[in-house]
Amino acid sequence: MSPLIEPSRLWRRARWEAAAVGRSVQAAVTRSGPERDLAVQAVKAAAAAVAAWAVAGWWWSAPLALMAPWTAIVLVQSTVYRSLRAGLQQVVLIAGGTVLAALAYTLTGDTMAAMALVLPVTMLLGNYARFGDQGVYASTTALFVLVYGSFSGYDIAHRLLETALGAVIGIAVNALVLPPAHLRAARDTLFRLPRDTAALLRDMAEEMPEGYDRPQAQEWHIRARRLPRLLDDIRNARTWQRESDRFNPARRMRRRGPELPSTDWDASWERIADHLSTLTGVLAEAIGDEARLRPPSGEALADLPELLHALADVCEGDCAVLGGDRPDRRVDRGEAMGRAWEAHRRLKAWVSHQDEETAVSLGGLVSELQQTLYDLGDAMIGPRHGPWAPPPRTAPSAGPDPTA
Repeated sequence: MSPLIEPSRLWRRARWEAAAVGRSVQAAVTRSGPERDLAVQAVKAAAAAVAAWAVAGWWWSAPLALMAPWTAIVLVQSTVYRSLRAGLQQVVLIAGGTVLAALAYTLTGDTMAAMALVLPVTMLLGNYARFGDQGVYASTTALFVLVYGSFSGYDIAHRLLETALGAVIGIAVNALVLPPAHLRAARDTLFRLPRDTAALLRDMAEEMPEGYDRPQAQEWHIRARRLPRLLDDIRNARTWQRESDRFNPARRMRRRGPELPSTDWDASWERIADHLSTLTGVLAEAIGDEARLRPPSGEALADLPELLHALADVCEGDCAVLGGDRPDRRVDRGEAMGRAWEAHRRLKAWVSHQDEETAVSLGGLVSELQQTLYDLGDAMIGPRHGPWAPPPRTAPSAGPDPTA
């Protein structure tokens, strides 16, 4: 790589990072969201460390007062449950590191020899799966003990008391001062799925009548294949939301808003994402010089944009119900589903009038769209009402002759 190009790339990267940091700072100051939540947790961690030092270093004058703020700052975790769990893990690890370091020095009488003896043991202890990310503190505590030369029973007792003090302060600050809750994060993640799906369907509906090419269809396919990643984010958000309620003293005092949809909603959307991925894949394979499927005629696909617009309306309505971006116009989900089923009926009627090759591609589109409609019906949030009703799932329907 040319040395003249590398600095410019680094400069662009630095500018991008600076702009991203600026946007995060602005978001934290101007509106509630994950950026502000992170800022609150950072301030709480700093306050917990200062409070622990004030007690252990200034008022108590402990011989190794560093242990108190060090423990406190680490225990301001993303949930109260994690603070309690990490606090227990850290107390066990620090106690183990302290005792093992003192025993190693008693046996060897030399700091370096004690390090060589104790560090492999504490590293193995720290890698025990039950200790998770806290495992490193067994080895770092052993190093502190050996470097500071605090091996007496009095010193060991102080290490444990300082650690316990820091743990109590850190957990108390996290639990009692704006205890973290991930309700908003879960809801924000949930509405991103119908929002991004609606955007994809709307773009397809608007671009298709003008004529699309293979790269455009492949781009739709790439966007559809990204939707399952949002499902993974939703599962993680639900886990965080459940965990944030555990041992959280403020969980009953917060305004929780509407209940989140059940995990059945996730299962329906997982199927919807699969159908859209297959649908866009068929469109990509049915156009271009190297098409594997024969494309249906433009006349046969004339109703497809209307169907996609109706599906986008349904997704936007669901997004609004979940508390996401409001659509520009009020969406009647039942009316949109009715339009979608009617457009699908007209599209399906063309299948029996295609030749063998075009019937394969058009039939694939019709099949995926029909399953998408059923799954969107299953994913409905709230009471099921409206002027539409899906056709029976087992009803044979050849439909009217579209050429008549």
